[in-house]
Amino acid sequence: MIHSIAFILLFFGGIALFLYQMADIRKTIALGRPEEITGNTAERWKNVVLVAFGQKKMFKEWFPALMHFFVYAAFLITQIELVEIIVDGIIGSHRIARPFLGGLYTFIVSFIEVLSVLAFVATLIFLARRNLLKVPRFQKPEMKGWPKLDGNIILYLEILLIVFIFMMNGADEVLYNRGQSHAVGTEHQQGSFGFTVSQFVGQALFGGISDYHTLELIERIGWWGHIMVVLIFLNYLPISKHFHILMAFPNVFYSRLDAKGRLTSSKHIQEEVKAAFDFSYTPPEDPNAPKRFGAKDITDLTWKSLMDSYTCTECGRCSAVCPANLTGKKLSPRKIVMDTRDRLEEIRKFKLVPNEEGLMIPGNGVEGAEEAAGHTLLGHYISEEELRACTTCNACVEACPVNIDQLSIIVELRRHLILEDSSMPEEWASMTNNIENNGAPWAFPAADRFNWSQDIEPLGPSNQEVDKTLDAS
Repeated sequence: MIHSIAFILLFFGGIALFLYQMADIRKTIALGRPEEITGNTAERWKNVVLVAFGQKKMFKEWFPALMHFFVYAAFLITQIELVEIIVDGIIGSHRIARPFLGGLYTFIVSFIEVLSVLAFVATLIFLARRNLLKVPRFQKPEMKGWPKLDGNIILYLEILLIVFIFMMNGADEVLYNRGQSHAVGTEHQQGSFGFTVSQFVGQALFGGISDYHTLELIERIGWWGHIMVVLIFLNYLPISKHFHILMAFPNVFYSRLDAKGRLTSSKHIQEEVKAAFDFSYTPPEDPNAPKRFGAKDITDLTWKSLMDSYTCTECGRCSAVCPANLTGKKLSPRKIVMDTRDRLEEIRKFKLVPNEEGLMIPGNGVEGAEEAAGHTLLGHYISEEELRACTTCNACVEACPVNIDQLSIIVELRRHLILEDSSMPEEWASMTNNIENNGAPWAFPAADRFNWSQDIEPLGPSNQEVDKTLDAS
């Protein structure tokens, strides 16, 4: 009874904390501007199956994709055993599914163990790639400090989870072989569960322990350790890059279906331009109209762009194919998305709320909120130099394994610089002034655009001469 009460308090307490964090993140994402994303439901679900679930875009690099698949598959299939652990914890049973599934139970647990071994190997390789081999895309400036530690922490938790799985199954195998396991029934004969890995690992590690209570303690440590790591992992996700495990599915579902090279055009900017050329035209009032053109802070971006930031895996594939980044410029598409998430997390931490102008102000007097309210995404997190380096080639969007649209954030921030701050390189200013005044990027009227051709001698006979020749023939 005490065992069950302790488990119920631990499990549902962990779930409640996770749901609280999810609700807080949902509220933070809702700070973004409204954006209606509908239609093509069948194609959207197809993308979820292929891209989010099937990891289609990961397999452009087969080796890391295969290693990631081992970890991903182990994560998914292990949930079957986790369901049994939860039921056992609540009602105080032990391996409750074994009598009902028989040989199928042995197969399922054995399959989980094989995947766990593969995941263990993949995890060691990932740790080596990050810390020993130092793959270049993991060594960029934005990956220093917390991002590097975060990437390692989840790998350490993965190893710890696998250790607990084999402690639980291995010790139970030895106990079952001696007729002492909790799972022993009246029909039991001395033997083995037959789990593919644990029947050997258990005997090798724990076979020499004769004391029943010591073996039971090892099994219980493995059982409790398993569920505790799962709950720690679950509540760690919202503050980690590994949140993409959950966010990839809705993010891919709501990702753009039109051509990636097509830039969005704000209808509110179009209305203002129309009014500027036609003084009799009055733009219709729109309660959802943005407070400013482009994006200066979080509230100027759409909720989808904010969801993108929480979905980022920090894998660096976007920056690895960015021509600006490859030529040594300051721009890193990964950093743009990470900075957006960091600003969102700052807003969450200090409980900032938007005022009527869409700027963040302190909400309930949290210490440090005044300073945080003075920050903005543009300027404090992302610089003009980064934004100007972008060529809008969309290579980053194409490379992202979870369909993040980095370019939407970049374009909105650049729009604010140009339309609100009139901040642009001198060459850009000259070009835009010429377009406004002359209808072309050049500094002369459209009527004079072809004057240069008048002094050119024809290379062949004139049209009149050709006509005369034809008439004569």
